[in-house]
Amino acid sequence: MADIELTTAGAIVRYMVAQRIALDDLDADAAGRLAAVSDGASVPLFGGVYAIFGHGNVTCLGPELRSARHGLPTWRGQNEQGMALAGVGYARAMRRRRIMAATSSIGPGATNMVTAAAVAHANRMPLLLLSGDTFSHRLPDPVLQQVEHFGDPSMTVNDAFRSVVRYWDRLTAPEQVLASLPTAVATMLDPADCGPAFIGLPQDTQAQTYSFPERFFEPVVHRVRRPRPDRRELAAAAAALSAAQRPLLISGGGVRWSMAEAELRAFAERHGIPVVETVAGRTSFPSSHPLACGPIGVTGCVSANAMAAAADVIVAVGTRLGDFATGSWTVFHHDSTFIGLNTARFDATKHGSLPLVADAREGLAELGAALGGYFAPASWTERAETETAQYHAYIDKLAAPEAISSLAELPTYAQVVGAVSRAADERTYVVTAAGGLPGETVNGWRSDVEHSFDCEYGYSTMGYEISGAWGAKQALPGRDVVALVGDGSYLMMNSDLYSSVLSGHPITVVVCDNGGFAVINRLQRAQGGESFNNFLADTMTQTPSGTADRSGPEPAHVDFAAHAASMGCASETVATIAELEAALERAKASERTYVIVLATHPTSWTEGGAAWQVGVPETSDRPEIATAAADMAEAMAQQRRGL
Repeated sequence: MADIELTTAGAIVRYMVAQRIALDDLDADAAGRLAAVSDGASVPLFGGVYAIFGHGNVTCLGPELRSARHGLPTWRGQNEQGMALAGVGYARAMRRRRIMAATSSIGPGATNMVTAAAVAHANRMPLLLLSGDTFSHRLPDPVLQQVEHFGDPSMTVNDAFRSVVRYWDRLTAPEQVLASLPTAVATMLDPADCGPAFIGLPQDTQAQTYSFPERFFEPVVHRVRRPRPDRRELAAAAAALSAAQRPLLISGGGVRWSMAEAELRAFAERHGIPVVETVAGRTSFPSSHPLACGPIGVTGCVSANAMAAAADVIVAVGTRLGDFATGSWTVFHHDSTFIGLNTARFDATKHGSLPLVADAREGLAELGAALGGYFAPASWTERAETETAQYHAYIDKLAAPEAISSLAELPTYAQVVGAVSRAADERTYVVTAAGGLPGETVNGWRSDVEHSFDCEYGYSTMGYEISGAWGAKQALPGRDVVALVGDGSYLMMNSDLYSSVLSGHPITVVVCDNGGFAVINRLQRAQGGESFNNFLADTMTQTPSGTADRSGPEPAHVDFAAHAASMGCASETVATIAELEAALERAKASERTYVIVLATHPTSWTEGGAAWQVGVPETSDRPEIATAAADMAEAMAQQRRGL
């Protein structure tokens, strides 16, 4: 077969265009939406590239992306971190079946993407990062934006990605593309090792020409592997579960990425096992189902945590068992048995679990068959319904539009989530992250619509909300994507409002303005501290005599609606829940990004019912801190220690 001469940059782009994903690997909704780019059996693996050009990528990669723009669209971001976060939002919405790439120049553009790489890594999401780099031959060193390392001239800032990606490479010769790109793609599509891939592109290497085998650019149709469980592991898991008197299923994000929702429901119903969900697993099981006990953990609900505390055998499906799901391992009984059903051995064996290394869908199917006619005792399923009824009654009361805080007449987060929930239909897809909104949405978003929720809490990244929603809208153009964001996160990263307007991907953004970093102030006060540097009213201010505590004028008010309007969004400020509900209807009808702003209560929260371990000083002159330390020690006395 003939060779074809291409630059390194040209070979990368052509290879990306040739990658496909099998149509039947997608969920039915995605398969239908992508009919225009389908060949009947597959669709492009890469949905596009987010790009901010600079001298490290504009002269070589830029022209190649322009030539390929109709098959591999390039979207202009406003901040490298934001556009890579959009790639994470895209991958989550596409259930890890399709991938976005993000490219930056060398230097600050590259390091801006490091945080987004960590988000992808923590959440096990595919994302391809292509960053410019210094010259391999080093003759013009130090080049513009190069950080020099005196003892290691081979090191550049791109080495910072090593700790936050699954695959890292720097190409120093064009022929390295032949091995590097296929390995990067295989890593991003591996269900056990899924995560971001980074490829550094030195400026001279990008420009170099090589005779690549033409077959390297032939279309390749990928399928996501679905490993089946080992027979011995399956037998051990089935034996443990068949003896359970109080079994419990934890549904994690892996259920959604495996598209195992139907199998999870069938398994739960066939064996009468209650289900709780992690943050990533939310909307994998219908909230109104009799066996649904709600979200578990620190941001979870009392019913789920009560069931977890009483359970004797817990099947953890597709979850990494982070501290917010486990209540820093205080939620479960010390003698309970864990079965870890996960594609990743690392997660399947945590805390002495009986490992069941397998795809969630296939693992549930085979475990169910091995259980035969096992059915949990009726008293246990009845308890699940009783506990969960209390949870629903609690949220109904908090979220009711007429519910008014006893402290002030500002709407609460719970009421905001309730309003968004009431306005939602089967097309609504909610995005949020970090701060106080995860606890509120995880509890309040009680939806029966599968795959309708994205809360980035694997890395708890402030600023994800708007960027992630932009990426989700690109993945789900037929859905109404609603981002819930606090004022702190909005101020941290908002420029992708303009990206969504510029690219024609309208989203709805609800900005909850509670005057600062309110949920961290809550933690600060709960652990004995004084309010300081979280609420805007508690920040330092410069006075004529020097820096002092804020005691003078109120801090300047940010007009978020005016700010959003300046970026081309439709926007408005509302004052009540009724006004918010009316605004949400206007947002649905809008053809451009719509931002709704309202002041919300700074100290009213939905309570969960699980402990969370944070560092509290063991000694302090402040009595409140000493009390908090004693309370923390008492809570952690219940902590499960490994085995």
